[in-house]
Amino acid sequence: MSSIIKVNNLSKQFNDIHAVNDLSFTVEEGDVYGFLGQNGAGKSTSIRMLLTLIKPTAGSITIFGKDLSSHRHDILKQVGAVIEKPDLYKYLSAYDNLAIFAKLSGIKADKKLLMEQLKMVGLDERAGSKVKTFSQGMKQRLGIAVALVHNPQLIILDEPTNGLDPQGIADMRNLILHLSRELGKTIVVSSHLLSEIELVANRMIIIHKGKKIVEGKVAELLDPSKSLVQIETTNDAEARQKLLQTKWAGLLHDNNEHLQLKMNKEDVPQLIAEMVLLQVPVLSVHPMHSLEDYFLSLTTQAGHVESFAN
Repeated sequence: MSSIIKVNNLSKQFNDIHAVNDLSFTVEEGDVYGFLGQNGAGKSTSIRMLLTLIKPTAGSITIFGKDLSSHRHDILKQVGAVIEKPDLYKYLSAYDNLAIFAKLSGIKADKKLLMEQLKMVGLDERAGSKVKTFSQGMKQRLGIAVALVHNPQLIILDEPTNGLDPQGIADMRNLILHLSRELGKTIVVSSHLLSEIELVANRMIIIHKGKKIVEGKVAELLDPSKSLVQIETTNDAEARQKLLQTKWAGLLHDNNEHLQLKMNKEDVPQLIAEMVLLQVPVLSVHPMHSLEDYFLSLTTQAGHVESFAN
């Protein structure tokens, strides 16, 4: 599998602010690549450098095996992007918007092709409606149709679910999965909605204050055998003492406030059954190794490192 994007030691400085600091990562062909970080972490700055909207202070970007700084035009012809809210002509119809952007992209698109694009994003029945009548979710989907009208190999979405209601977020998730699984597109999704990235991405990077904290396959980073499971009982101290006498003793996590075990989530039913036999009343079970928990643990550690360094 070939690399679509290679970023090496990328930095961007605005006066005294290091928005992106020595960032390196790789996006492979066919990836849905989650680009994660809190607001202000440097996600949008990184995305804008990938799209040549701003110039890096240092480092290099290679896309499709070509240096972005010297092959900008050739590369961007194969890239589609939606940066935050798409810019659309609100007094024109969805169809007319798509037709205009197709012409600007140099695409000779007939009505059949444009309608297929609108159908793909679920807007074919509203093709004649003016964009000003659209919800934010519909505008986002039309923005993606615009980004796809020239059939790009790479799609870059910066916070595509911003301002969307739950249904709009679900629609966007399904569209991303369709683009990846059915059309074979490589997609970079920048977001701070961790639960959504967990549902769509196969690889991801987490950045914090402009620096890479971790990068890798989502399935490996969120290995279920390393899940932290928190159990709430009527008497956690007593429950801990009883578990110390069982095979679960080696899985007990050192936490004075909560009863936690580092274990495979598939073994939780067996653990609960044994706790019932031990006459330990269980009030709740909470598997904690979600992407959100993982992200918070990493960024908290990074914050501690920085505070000690200062």
